[in-house]
This record gives sequence, C-alpha cells and structure tokens, in this order.
Amino acid sequence: MITDVLIIGAGGAGLTAALAAKDAGASVRVLTKEYPTRSQTCMAQGGMNAALGNVSPDSVEEHIQNTLKSAHGQANEEAVRYMCSEAPNAIEWLDEIGVCFSRTPDGKIAQRKLGGASAPRACYAQDYTGLKILHTLYERCLKEDIEIHNERYLLDLLTKEDGSICGALILNIRSGELEHHFAKSVVLASGGYSRIYDKYSTNSTASTGDGIAAAARIGAKLLGMEFVQFHPTGLKNSSILISESARGEGGYLLNSKGERFVNELAPRDEVSRAINEQILAGEEVFLDIRHLGEAFIDENLPQERKLALLYEKVDPVKDLIPIKAVAHYTMGGIEVDNKSQTSVSGLFACGECANHKVHGANRLGGNSLLEIIVFGREAGKSAAHYTFCDDKSKNELNCKKETNFLDKLKSFSNEIDFYEKRSYVGELFYKKVGIIRKESELLEAQKEIQLLKEQLPLMGVKDTSKVYNTNLVEFIEFRNMLDVCEAVVSAALERKESCGAHFVAEG
Repeated sequence: MITDVLIIGAGGAGLTAALAAKDAGASVRVLTKEYPTRSQTCMAQGGMNAALGNVSPDSVEEHIQNTLKSAHGQANEEAVRYMCSEAPNAIEWLDEIGVCFSRTPDGKIAQRKLGGASAPRACYAQDYTGLKILHTLYERCLKEDIEIHNERYLLDLLTKEDGSICGALILNIRSGELEHHFAKSVVLASGGYSRIYDKYSTNSTASTGDGIAAAARIGAKLLGMEFVQFHPTGLKNSSILISESARGEGGYLLNSKGERFVNELAPRDEVSRAINEQILAGEEVFLDIRHLGEAFIDENLPQERKLALLYEKVDPVKDLIPIKAVAHYTMGGIEVDNKSQTSVSGLFACGECANHKVHGANRLGGNSLLEIIVFGREAGKSAAHYTFCDDKSKNELNCKKETNFLDKLKSFSNEIDFYEKRSYVGELFYKKVGIIRKESELLEAQKEIQLLKEQLPLMGVKDTSKVYNTNLVEFIEFRNMLDVCEAVVSAALERKESCGAHFVAEG
C-alpha cells in the first residue's frame, strides 16, 4: 500500500517530521533501523538553544550572530535567522507536549551557557535533555497512532524513470525478507556519519551514514562533508560523551601539570585543537568539576557522574575525569533547500543527515536539538504538501527496477575480514582526516579508501542465516561507510584553507 509520507529514521528529527506530516493531514509511515528510544538524539545531553532570556538578558539577534560566527562564513544567514527565530516557538511546543525541562525557582524553563554563546541560552532537562525530548516525541507519535516499523534497514531508495522518489527498498532485520515501501514522498532522518571514526566517536554504532550514501546513489547532492565536529570531552578510554553542560556549569580543563590551557567555553573546534595539542606534547588532559560540589553535580549533572564512574572508574565529585577530543557531530550531509527538499524530487531530509546550511564549518553547542525540531517540523509539512500537489503520477508505482546489492553479495568471497578493515578505517581517519589535516595524509587516506572499495568483493558475510543476521547488516553498513569516507576525504582535499572544524596544517 502506498503511503503519503515515508519517514526513514525515528530519532528526534524523524519523529518530529512524522508528527508534522500527520498534523498536515498526510498518512505517515516511519521505518527505523533500531528502536526510536535508542536513536542518537538520546545522547544529546547539554540542552537546546532558544533566546528566552529566562536567566539573563538575551535576544534572537545574539543567537543568530553567535551561530553565524561559529559557522565561519559557511552558513546561510536566511536559514540561520529562520532557525533562531523559530527557537522560542519550538521550545514552547515541546513544553506543551510534555517535555520536562528543568525550571528556575520562579517556574521558568532553566537555561545554561554552552560554548560560543553570549548568554545562558540552552534549555535543559538536567543532563538528559535529548533523551527526555525523544521519549516525549515517541509517546506523542504513539498517541497519534503513527505507524512505526522497527528493525527495518534501508538498502536503497526507489525512484521512477523521471528520477523522482517513489519509496524505499528495506531489509526486515527480524525476518531477513526484503520489503518494498512505496510512498508519494520520502523524508530521510537517518542520522550522521561520525561512526566512520569507529572507536574515536561519541556516537552509537548506528551512525554509519546509510541515508546519505543511499541518497547519493540516486543523485542527491551532498554538501560540507569535510566538516566533522570533534567534541572536546569524550572519555579517554571509551569515547563516551561527557556533555558540554559540565563546562557550561563551570567545569575546568586541566593538563597533567594542573594548568588550565584554554577558554573552556570557546567554540568546539578551538577547544578540541587545544586538547589535541596538549596530548601531542605528551600531556594528559582532564575535566575537573570537583569544585562544583556533590549536591550540585547530583542535581544538575547526574548522568556525567554515572558515566565517569561506569566507564573510567573515577568519581567526578573527588577525581579528575580523563578525556580526549573525539568525533561527535557531522555538519555535512544531503543538501536541502529552505523547505528541506533535496535535489531529488519528492525526497526531503532533516536532522544530522541533512545540511540545512545552519551549522556551516562548526556547529554551535545547543543548536543540534534545535535544528531537529525546527527543520523536522518543516520537512514533515513540506513532504505532506508535496503529496497533495495535483500530480496523478504520484499514485503510480512505476519504479525503476533496482539493482539489489544483496544479489551482488552472493558472489562476494570472505578472503578479507571487513571488521578488521572497519577498525583500520577508524584509526586512519582519526589520524589523517581528523582534528588536524595535512594534504599528504588526506591523499594517503583517499588512496586507502579507494583500495578498500575495490577490495569489497573480496569481503562479505560468513553468516548465511536470514533471521537477525547482524553480520549482513554490518557489512552493508561498511559499504555505506566507505562511500561516505570517500565523500569526506574528497571534500577535505578540495578545501585548501582552514575553516572551522576543517583545520589544515602544512605537510
């Protein structure tokens, strides 16, 4: 059965788009690789920006200027103005549907200052902001009887002979069967690609750029793929994220000598480079929140304490937290216009897989949750409007015959272990396409990725079962990751000058 709007991804952006499309009168179906409550949105801890002025004076114009400054000239001012102007409305909507924001003593939504902000602007729910937003959105979708199918993996997008979208080819992970989901429009909300850095990423293992790779295969344009944000405070041994809220609440960054070496609330690219410089000089780097006190930490940063205890065996109340900068957020993605429409007719995108030109070369802390709400709503409404346009061909299921990658897989051998190569790519990219980049090393990385793509038929899957074949899913993810890696390193080579998160050194 054909649906009006097919949404691929059930994180904050996808669920917001689903609610907006349903509210606009469209029939909606949501497909997700995992489960909604396990999406990357739950890892966004620090807060969501909006110039409410609840704690100290602030303005939408200041929010706009902070965002543009952080973007290093790579953002579209019109898009930034729209996002920042819509921020108070987005917070009001989330508040209305039940997000339990932390409050000031007089009952207003509490706000904290994050890096690059001129005022306390991030609305938060302790340090579980993304998690609480995500759960509220999911509950709202259930209340609205929105159709959600879990454990559905995107293999490819389906198009008609004229190039317009007509649905998606999906692998049912549970059964191993292929499914064709036909739709008048498709919204990609499939997340970013920072897991190409493997263990050097704060993101879940699902952040493999599947939607971006699938969109590129049908001709969608990509933009800004070289811009990968490294978060200053990933735990040293696990890369688990310690939220910027820890620094926003007054945490210090110290080296082995106990010295503060950087403004902790400078933009993330600056702080990450400063940390990297310390480590290259032989120093260890630590986050210090001991001076905030146990009561404050347990009230405002409970998750950070739990994570440090669990993954580093240190108690932030009395111990320093060992940290390093790791890949966290990908500013690049599928290029979209001001209605979230991609270059492929009927295909929309929102969230981290899309490039709405609001983050530019360096995302401002607190703007990611804002983006998924503002542009998730925009994408849902735009996709619904597209389906209602007077075009009878949208009801026709004359999709082009797809070339199924699973059929090709049958001829692949197992001479090379792709798991080893996946780890190798993570190391390669962290060292040579990471915080600091050199042209010679980028060229080496490009050559390695091209070689791995050529060797892909020598890899393959050992598990031939159909039901819950994670070996198969992970191999297809690896195929997508190589496509994304190629796009990242090619874009990095094209940009010769340093710009925000893309920092070029001689060599």
